[in-house]
Amino acid sequence: MTNDRISISVADAIADVRLNRPDKLNALDSDMFNALSEASAALAKRGDVRVVVLSGSGRAFCAGLDLAAMAGDPSFGVLNDRAYGIANVFQNAAWGWRSLPVPVIAAIHGVAFGGGLQIALGADIRIVTPDAKLAVMEARWGLVPDMAGVALLRGLVRDDVARELTYTARQFSGTEAVALGIATRVADDPQAAALELAGQIAARSPRAVRSAKRLFGLSQDAGADALLLAESREQEELLAGPDLPETIAAAAEKRTPRFAD
Repeated sequence: MTNDRISISVADAIADVRLNRPDKLNALDSDMFNALSEASAALAKRGDVRVVVLSGSGRAFCAGLDLAAMAGDPSFGVLNDRAYGIANVFQNAAWGWRSLPVPVIAAIHGVAFGGGLQIALGADIRIVTPDAKLAVMEARWGLVPDMAGVALLRGLVRDDVARELTYTARQFSGTEAVALGIATRVADDPQAAALELAGQIAARSPRAVRSAKRLFGLSQDAGADALLLAESREQEELLAGPDLPETIAAAAEKRTPRFAD
């Protein structure tokens, strides 16, 4: 799948998804917002995808909102329409990756500013170059992060850290992003590191990985009672499913497990 804003290729159960507006540092215009939602929706329906790697083409992950392009767009400023369940189209550009049933790894280089950072926050894991520049940029323009940024930040960093980054709009490096908890780890080549990690995840039981993602998502939004019940239900299904006996058989036969999607 390729359009003029997003490219997707799938191999070995890994979807390589790239923001594809390199001449604008992958800045977000109306077409990019729609393409991001279409991409996550399309991937959610695919049975042959176990992991997604999300990155940006060219010199950056995403420079944030293209204000010049969006200023004349009639959809800009119309935010109450819940076109995607709990999210509007702008929020779903980030939340769509959080709600995707399979893990998403963001590979970040160059810059991830404002909406670009919020898209990366929707991923399960973020691998970043040490010298990348990131920022919760919205206060610079007299705005607030409104692409699910607050909901996504709250599970990653302390409340006071999220507030400081939001109130100041200051830039921070990939190395500091790891120290703050916003990024998972640094790598000189985050794309290669993300694909290697994706391969490791894709080799695990796809049912167990999807169950784990559902539980981690629930852990951010539900009370302990709902989470404990969900754990039990997910585990019951896994115990009765095909992946556990296949794992046991593979271990006994000293071979790699063969999981069906």
